[in-house]
Amino acid sequence: MTALTKLLGGAAALAISATAVAAEPAIIFDLGGKFDKSFNEAAFNGATRWAEENGGSFREVELQNEAQREQALRRFAEAGSNPIVMAGFAFAGALGEVAPDYPDTSFVIIDMVVDAPNVRSVVYNEHEGSYLVGMLAALASESDTVGFIGGMDIPLIRKFACGYAQGVKAVNADATVIANMTGTTPAAWNDPVKGSELTKAQISQGADVVYAAAGGTGVGVLQTAADENILSIGVDSNQNYLHPGKVLTSMLKRVDNAVYNAFADGPGLETGFNVMGLANEGVGYAVDEFNESLITADMAAMVEAASAAIIAGDTVVHDYTSDETCPALSF
Repeated sequence: MTALTKLLGGAAALAISATAVAAEPAIIFDLGGKFDKSFNEAAFNGATRWAEENGGSFREVELQNEAQREQALRRFAEAGSNPIVMAGFAFAGALGEVAPDYPDTSFVIIDMVVDAPNVRSVVYNEHEGSYLVGMLAALASESDTVGFIGGMDIPLIRKFACGYAQGVKAVNADATVIANMTGTTPAAWNDPVKGSELTKAQISQGADVVYAAAGGTGVGVLQTAADENILSIGVDSNQNYLHPGKVLTSMLKRVDNAVYNAFADGPGLETGFNVMGLANEGVGYAVDEFNESLITADMAAMVEAASAAIIAGDTVVHDYTSDETCPALSF
């Protein structure tokens, strides 16, 4: 049973369940909440899977504002939680301040690198998975125009966009890729109305497949795509079920595995730099009963061949975070 924790207002203390015990793991969800149907929810699913399989419990908190990041980390560390997992790159600054003060506590940050002896940094080759769904978008498109809607305009999300565009162009060099970002602040992760507006704007420019990499904002993208009778592509979690027959696929980012592994490894887990990509099933794409009618055998064969080529090193997908250029796309 989960030991629920919560923050009671911006300056309030973190309240921890009386059932908590020493060394119980903890997870801190980023803005947008654990039921965003995307990144945070994937993290929550990993924690829940660990608890169900091992009969364990974990502490958790959903942030309400930026100021609570360091507070939450310190409260969990003081309470004996170990390890403490953070879902999101935005924890890097707070973790850099907190980790040295608790050398016996193991911390895990997802989507960012923090160089400290007691920190595991988990990053993903999102560009590889995005390349594959870009191929599917191009194969499914009838207009030769596809779209990308990102959340906050940061290098990480441009990494998704660039990989996607490269995959599109690999199938159809003449295809048009329209890209928009929702905003430049953390609010961009939880604005489904803006996601809907951007989707309609891209449809007006001819897009008939739209890929959302925008957290909770993506819910608005997928909903509007279904309403307007075009295809969408989900992200992080498998979102195919949200609109059966209308979500072409979802780019899976196995955040759940990162959280599950951290909790399973427990206090004293191996720290350092961890990369999850196609080769170790850290990213991929989803085919299930909700979208299998949309993915033909020929489409699947092409994408599987491309995946094998990427794993073998025969195909190189551009990584925007290593080189801030985007050969296949102009922002």
